[in-house]
Amino acid sequence: MAQITEFLGTGRRKTSTARVRVSTGTGKVTINGRAFEVYFPLEQHRGAVLQPFTVTATIGKFDVRVNVEGGGPAGQAGAVRHGIARALLEVDAALRPLLKADGLLTRDPRMRERKKYGQPGARKRFQFSKR
Repeated sequence: MAQITEFLGTGRRKTSTARVRVSTGTGKVTINGRAFEVYFPLEQHRGAVLQPFTVTATIGKFDVRVNVEGGGPAGQAGAVRHGIARALLEVDAALRPLLKADGLLTRDPRMRERKKYGQPGARKRFQFSKR
């Protein structure tokens, strides 16, 4: 019996976390048990998710299964992209320069700024009146 080897990668973006499993296959992408096109209906998010494959010219060579949670669609797409890039690194370490050149291995540190007390938002202030 042939053993299927899975390569793991964890990706994070904002408050989203994606656990990615990459195995050799036909290019099928499943996210949270749903089809890739159904989970990310916007072309912008789908392009972001597939970016590691386009950069490394490995489209259609791997099947991807993802569990992603937290955040919204944009954060989840970024987390999946980061996870796929890390998993591809496990597959072949020679892909590192290609992935690094496009910044796919760097975790995006931008986070939502917290709301401060005494004001309605992170930066917004209540209206000021001298009198």
